Amino acid sequence: MRFPIKKFLSYYKPYKGQFMSVLACALLVSAITLIFPLLVRYITKQVLEGDLSAALGKVYWVGGLMLVLAALQNLGSYFVDYKGHEVGARMESDLRSELFAHMQKLSFDFYDKEKTGRLMSRITNDLLLLSELYHHGPEDYVRSLSRFFGALAILFFIHPPLTIAVLCFFPVLVFFALYFNKMLNKALMKNKERISDVNAQVEDSLSGIRVVQSFTGERMEIEKFERENARFLGSRKGTYKAEAIFYNSFEMLLQLITITVVILGSAHIVRHTLDLSDLITFLLYIGYMIEPIQRMTHMSTQLQEGVTGFQRFMEIINLKPSIASKPDAAPLASVEGEIEFRQVSFHYEGHTQRVLKHLSLRIHPGEYVALVGPSGAGKTTFCSLIPRFYDVTEGEVRVDGIDVRDLDLESLRKNVGVVQQDVYLFAGTVMDNIRYGNPEAADEDVVAAAVKANAHGFIMGLPHGYHSEIGQRGVKLSGGQKQRLSIARVFLKNPPIVIMDEATSALDNESESVVKQSLESLAQGRTTIVIAHRLSTIREAQRIVVLTEDGIAEQGTHDELMSFDGMYAKLYAKQF
Repeated sequence: MRFPIKKFLSYYKPYKGQFMSVLACALLVSAITLIFPLLVRYITKQVLEGDLSAALGKVYWVGGLMLVLAALQNLGSYFVDYKGHEVGARMESDLRSELFAHMQKLSFDFYDKEKTGRLMSRITNDLLLLSELYHHGPEDYVRSLSRFFGALAILFFIHPPLTIAVLCFFPVLVFFALYFNKMLNKALMKNKERISDVNAQVEDSLSGIRVVQSFTGERMEIEKFERENARFLGSRKGTYKAEAIFYNSFEMLLQLITITVVILGSAHIVRHTLDLSDLITFLLYIGYMIEPIQRMTHMSTQLQEGVTGFQRFMEIINLKPSIASKPDAAPLASVEGEIEFRQVSFHYEGHTQRVLKHLSLRIHPGEYVALVGPSGAGKTTFCSLIPRFYDVTEGEVRVDGIDVRDLDLESLRKNVGVVQQDVYLFAGTVMDNIRYGNPEAADEDVVAAAVKANAHGFIMGLPHGYHSEIGQRGVKLSGGQKQRLSIARVFLKNPPIVIMDEATSALDNESESVVKQSLESLAQGRTTIVIAHRLSTIREAQRIVVLTEDGIAEQGTHDELMSFDGMYAKLYAKQF
């Protein structure tokens, strides 16, 4: 994948002023660092070899200058470390916010394929490494390159032939850097994939910890985790091997440079073309040249980790939602609630087998329709096409005579309420979870919605009433209580179209009775579609549609379908 350098640099824009001041300070710190050996050279070559009677005053003067420069250097380093890290943290926050906001827009088909743990790894680990590159990368390169070229210029000034001998090593250094950087990039990309797999395994196991412990599956989960952990360790070992070869090859070459300078410099002293003070200064500046090179070789890992992190970030950012509003999409206003399926066919991405085949059905405004049929007949898929959780493969789904693909997606979904079998409640209070249906609602409206959903009584029995914490996914509540909160959420949303997806199938008889009353209250005056396995809950439906893998087998009221003695009558007979 080609690295998008323009996009990468764009994240500096909001902090341009602060970032440039950090780089300016980094440059100042490097410049001050380069002055110290020159001051030492001045003392050893000029002051101590001249008139010693005046030497002490000059030494004190140079010492005072060194103290001032040291104070400036430390103040500059403090600013670079503090403000530089702050810029990096702010950019990381911006990147994380952008990535999370983009993930909220991606369609169901994306989440059908991706594991939550892998996505969490991209939001956390990858962006943390990327922020380190954003902060340390430019700052360290400015420091290192300025010190390197500054030292190189001074070395040429002190002794050009010796400097040229040192430069002969640099083509080899460049070759090593390019070769091993490519190897490290591949290794680090594999590391990120492996740690994502570890995160996915952890998320999967911990989310299902109640199932794990009830089936005594701890050993199995540990084995699965150990397998992913071992794969990650294997990828890290490969990276460490490449890093070890890379760094030690560099260290060997850098040591050869120092040895070369000592030998050739000593030879020049013997030939009287170089004096001892200049050789000492030369060796000091060689250290100043070698230290940036060492730093940059160690920075190569940081660079590669940041680059691969940004590439993985862009992989998600570049994904377009498969379902989005058209530029000229019309808002859904004054909803009557008519729903029509016209020759609708559908199959999931990656599957050739159709779930729905040329299905046509019209649901009138305010009608209460029940969908029944065997598992796998496409009942949930049928309902998912109305709010455009998925788009039809063929045909049209219309709401009030308008193709849902021509409607503004947000306005369409605001007018459709869904009560699911698998209720999802967020960590927080009862009030927070009901208000999710309408974030602008007043407390009184939340309470009114709970009353309509037959939830007010049990809520007031909780330790802190509506302000009681319910735990992640509502673990502190029973199935019936969670279901009533989800119904209250839809009451507060107050949509003209309501879809109930087997909302009572997992409940006991007592809870089912209470929830059934809540659902019937919710259905009043709205177009309602109910998916039901328990046929006793939909006897009063205005129309019952029997859906099979081949399409609609029959439809009518309960009494009409019983008189037909067809599929519905057989399903009913099995249950009763």
